[in-house]
Amino acid sequence: MAFLWPRERRIEVQSVKIDCKVASRFAHTVMTSTALNKANVSQEMFFEVELPKTAFITNFSMEIDGKTYVGEVKEKEKAKKQYEKAMSSGQTAGLVKASGRKMEKFSVSVNIAANSNVTFTLTYEELLQRRFGKYEIMIRVKPKQLVQHFEIAADIYEPPGIAFLDTYATFITNELLPLVEKTVTDKKAHLSFSPTLDQQRECPDCDGTLIDGDFFIKYDVKRAEDLGDIQIVNGYFVHFFAPADLPRLPKNVAFVIDHSGSMKGTNIKDALLLAVDMLTAAKESKTIADNSASMIILLTDGQTYAGENGASEFQKNVQTAIGGNMSLFCLGFGFDVEYNFLDVMAKQNDGLARRIYEASDAVLQLQGFYDEVASPLLSEVHFNYPENTVNSLTGSYFKQFFNGSEIVVAGQLNNIEMNDFAVEVSAQGEQNDFVVKGQASAQKYDIIFPDQEYIFGEFTERLWAYLTIQQLLDKKDKGTPEEKVNATAEALKLSLKYNFVTPLTSMVVTKPETDEKPEDTMIADKLTEGQTVPQTAYSYASSPVNFVDGDPHFIIELPDKNDALCFNINDKPGTIFNLVKDPLTGTVVNGQTIGDKKVDPASKENTYFGRFGIIHEKFGIRLMVSTQEILVFEHGKQTKLFWSDNTSVKGLNMDLQIIKDRSLTVTLKNSVKFVIILHKVWKKHPYHQNYLGFYTLDSHLFSQRVHGLLGQFYNGVQFEVSELFPGKDADKPDAFMFVKGHRLVVTRGCQKDFRRDVKKGENVPCWFIHNNGIGLIDGNLRDYIVSGLFKTN
Repeated sequence: MAFLWPRERRIEVQSVKIDCKVASRFAHTVMTSTALNKANVSQEMFFEVELPKTAFITNFSMEIDGKTYVGEVKEKEKAKKQYEKAMSSGQTAGLVKASGRKMEKFSVSVNIAANSNVTFTLTYEELLQRRFGKYEIMIRVKPKQLVQHFEIAADIYEPPGIAFLDTYATFITNELLPLVEKTVTDKKAHLSFSPTLDQQRECPDCDGTLIDGDFFIKYDVKRAEDLGDIQIVNGYFVHFFAPADLPRLPKNVAFVIDHSGSMKGTNIKDALLLAVDMLTAAKESKTIADNSASMIILLTDGQTYAGENGASEFQKNVQTAIGGNMSLFCLGFGFDVEYNFLDVMAKQNDGLARRIYEASDAVLQLQGFYDEVASPLLSEVHFNYPENTVNSLTGSYFKQFFNGSEIVVAGQLNNIEMNDFAVEVSAQGEQNDFVVKGQASAQKYDIIFPDQEYIFGEFTERLWAYLTIQQLLDKKDKGTPEEKVNATAEALKLSLKYNFVTPLTSMVVTKPETDEKPEDTMIADKLTEGQTVPQTAYSYASSPVNFVDGDPHFIIELPDKNDALCFNINDKPGTIFNLVKDPLTGTVVNGQTIGDKKVDPASKENTYFGRFGIIHEKFGIRLMVSTQEILVFEHGKQTKLFWSDNTSVKGLNMDLQIIKDRSLTVTLKNSVKFVIILHKVWKKHPYHQNYLGFYTLDSHLFSQRVHGLLGQFYNGVQFEVSELFPGKDADKPDAFMFVKGHRLVVTRGCQKDFRRDVKKGENVPCWFIHNNGIGLIDGNLRDYIVSGLFKTN
């Protein structure tokens, strides 16, 4: 977990503690950090924590000058309204953002008075998932400086007994290794890591810290019976099922591969249906064993269906064809895939979706996924409990059970005083039907869990709620319209009852009012994988996405401040502006404006970008993008592409991907990625015409010498905003901004980011700089005018 990120000097991190308690695979983690502002003036302090994507935040609080400010879990729509109200008045918000493959980042800032301290506390819970025969706890620690009191502590209690336990960290040196203390007995384990201030140092005279990386705990439990481990506590039960030493089922796998968006929606559907027919025919002709497990694995790196309207029909056709007779697993490569679509389709067919990240280890990611599903041990697994005994069961049917995994079922007892009930698990095994029967018996609580320091609250009930919410969210995605409504309502009800931040709820924290700042609102949402864009790809979290769109609006995102700046430019149609120029990489981007077909007498003349010229001098590439066509000039050859295409072109030094009538992605070898959005306007519109938007995704790959209307901001910009006061628009306050030696009057407002929604866009709150950005941009607007689309000087 990452903790305090001091933006100013004289902020001292006094303590960082991570306390993790695990009872029966259910983990409860509390991160606490205290910092002191040693300066003689108030300063902004930042608290950043990285937590597993599978976890639910359950609590957040800040203690400032003896007063505690506690976060409140609210229905997402209600929280959103509160957030938008705060944003419209110029207040800021903390967000949960993607942070790599397994983690997401929670961040919040607060203004702390001189010589005062603040204590941040964040709590989250998760059910540990068994993969490859073990459970894993991953704790990310990045305190950014030496810490007076630093401690990681973990207590694990497993009633069946602990089979093994290992721990390691990516930052552990030979000197730090002896500081990892581990005590393991039959059913419990205690781990601690608490280096002193000097032991944290990179070298004896250094102020830098060695503590920067991931701390792992991996373990498994003993498995004595095929029936599994059943625990009954306070009217709730949980059944862990992972029988050992079962022979593997024969399996039949059909791979469907869609490469580079080259297959249209109809063809990919036909390919999936063909795979279904192949496996069905093989089963009917007895060429494969009756007890074998059949699965389809779809691998795609593009859009797999023809438009949004065809999505549900596509999924329905595939589900009907499969008919519950096989599983479908969907692997989506990179971030151009329609991940939500793949996720729903996989869930509808007893499988799962997984994103494969574009990185040097992509092959290992594929191998890891295949290893997870390569060894089915049982199929058609049913858990049966007496109907008059239990209720509110989580899922009790599973298409397959794979080697190294675990099935977990939880529920409530009809009678809290009940001490035992019958259990039966039936499935198809490698040779014969697999059937185990037994009796679940409640033991006294103090016998099962004799060490109270290892236990947190009603953990069995919370485990049931966690698992139930997860499965209701799945049903919300894949069920009938009525099932979706009911599942959403029930999942929301449980999320609020148990204070879980889920995709249906948000954590709202009201920060205290100070002399410098008014009362402020922070909101944290739970991301789904379909919403995440980690730092390794489009980098919403670390590398800013700077862009120009609309008529024309320039937006500079500043993730470190959770904020953005924006400005418009106004000039006559046909003017060509230099947007990006990097003399070291040889990259140049120019844009030419267009006007409306004719000017609406009731409004001013609007201009938009209608053509872009992209030049890479070292690669000998010139690319001209207009609203009609895309021209590629490379080493004397010309290639013409059209927006009506849905295609990918891979070259030696540049890759292009066109999503029909929507976007063009330009990827330069070992360099940056641009996205150009096409905005289509009704052909018969009396005034407006088609126009383009331009987005830079990997701006951190440019050199320090990059410039241009957009490029000058790729390396960041320092500014301060103060003294909010009413503006001309009652909903948009003004303020003073100090930037580049200028004191400007700026206005709080919103611009649109059209990457995910070309029609409506998504609001980006920003501080608007007036007068063509004068004071923010270097020089004035005329300095950026060039004489040609491919002009480089």
